[in-house]
Amino acid sequence: MSKVTFNNKKSVFYTALKANVENYFKENNIKKTGNWKLYSKTAILFPSAIIIYIVLLTQPVSALLGIALSGLLGLILASIGFNVMHDACHGSYSSKKWVNELLGHSLNALGGNAFIWKFKHNIIHHTYTNVDGIDDDIAKSPLMRQCQTQKWVPAHRFQHIYVVLVYAISSFAWVFLMDFNKYFQQKVFTTPLQKMSTRDHVIFWLSKVFYAIFYIAIPVSLVGWGPWAIGFACMHITMGLALALVFQLAHVVEHAEFEAALGMESKVIENEWAIHQIKTTANFAPKNHFINWYVGGLNYQVEHHLFPRISHVHYPAISKIVEDTCKEFNLPYNTYSTMTASVASHFRMMKQLGQKPTVAVA
Repeated sequence: MSKVTFNNKKSVFYTALKANVENYFKENNIKKTGNWKLYSKTAILFPSAIIIYIVLLTQPVSALLGIALSGLLGLILASIGFNVMHDACHGSYSSKKWVNELLGHSLNALGGNAFIWKFKHNIIHHTYTNVDGIDDDIAKSPLMRQCQTQKWVPAHRFQHIYVVLVYAISSFAWVFLMDFNKYFQQKVFTTPLQKMSTRDHVIFWLSKVFYAIFYIAIPVSLVGWGPWAIGFACMHITMGLALALVFQLAHVVEHAEFEAALGMESKVIENEWAIHQIKTTANFAPKNHFINWYVGGLNYQVEHHLFPRISHVHYPAISKIVEDTCKEFNLPYNTYSTMTASVASHFRMMKQLGQKPTVAVA
């Protein structure tokens, strides 16, 4: 792993921004954690997933309806990840640690692992966002080329087309391949994984076994291999597409910047951490209430990266504060007014990165 450091001069920008945001919560006498808006989503999403699961396994539905319900289940599971798991794993769902810990393990019920995800996402991604060589979220080379410093291969000419398939199978690969790869290597890309306790190891294996029981063994025994395989594939396709697209739109779009650290012993990033987050992150569809509800405020990625321990339900309110402070300090505030514009930007960028560079990248 490269040793990466940020410019350690005192951040006048972040000091001012934090003061403005703190004043907002103080003046309105509200907590930074979740409120009824988040709790109501939890009360809707969890029962919805359970009901669809039971219906698919116990009711005689047509093939078409079964496919539709399986796809819907995948979308709901993704939304549980966006809303409940994400806030809980950041410690922003509740002021009570045990509540965050419990609901953070909803990721395990989706097939992932909360311990590995927290290290990969909270520590590595949120610290070294878009740093090629450290950030695991952009470490898909040579399958995908997501920044200029990554090696180009001829297949990348078509990556803006085949990435749709990659995104569609991404949650399947996450559950059955990438988690195990990180677990056995005890490493997230180039960074050694934090030491796992006996409890962490037990939870890892038990949750993987329970996933196999509830998502494979029980469904197969009740509906048979064929219907299960079709439904399981549909569920993972919609879940994978939703998860992958939302996270790609946050950082792999045309206005986001990247840093290179791959192969370097040390790297000093010119900007201090907060400004690095501003320049490597983008919002999308801030005025779309449905998207904001569904993706758990992850369309406000700028706010999330600056204040990851504030619940997403507060991001629309503090976004104006963040935007105004960025303008005050002459900093960019990357945002796409619609999700369509953001998706288009992402695929334009993937197509551009797929072209053979004029100067070869090692």
